[in-house]
Amino acid sequence: MSTVRKCFAVDLHDDPALIERYREFHKPGGPPKAVTEAIRADDIRVLEIYLVGNRMFMIMEQGDDFDATAKAERDAENPDVTAWDDMMKTTYQKRLPFAPEGSTWIEMERIYSLDEQ
Repeated sequence: MSTVRKCFAVDLHDDPALIERYREFHKPGGPPKAVTEAIRADDIRVLEIYLVGNRMFMIMEQGDDFDATAKAERDAENPDVTAWDDMMKTTYQKRLPFAPEGSTWIEMERIYSLDEQ
């Protein structure tokens, strides 16, 4: 079984109280169970979010059965997932200055790998 690692970035609104609330939402048991189940059901094997200041970085490792289009369709039909995503996008996350309008998490390009040196 192989995995593909992808990395994404987004900013949070630069408000210490909002950032702390965002941290609380992401502690173990914080996200709704339906959100965690939806992530796991789509063969996402690893998902970690890192924070520095108000910039976030997400590492996601996807298995062979991951299908981004199918996941987006299933998520759109899941009211718990859409409510969570809407809250994150409208209250906490802020579009990166160079990102397309309406987007949040933007996939990053890997430009270096120690294994390739």
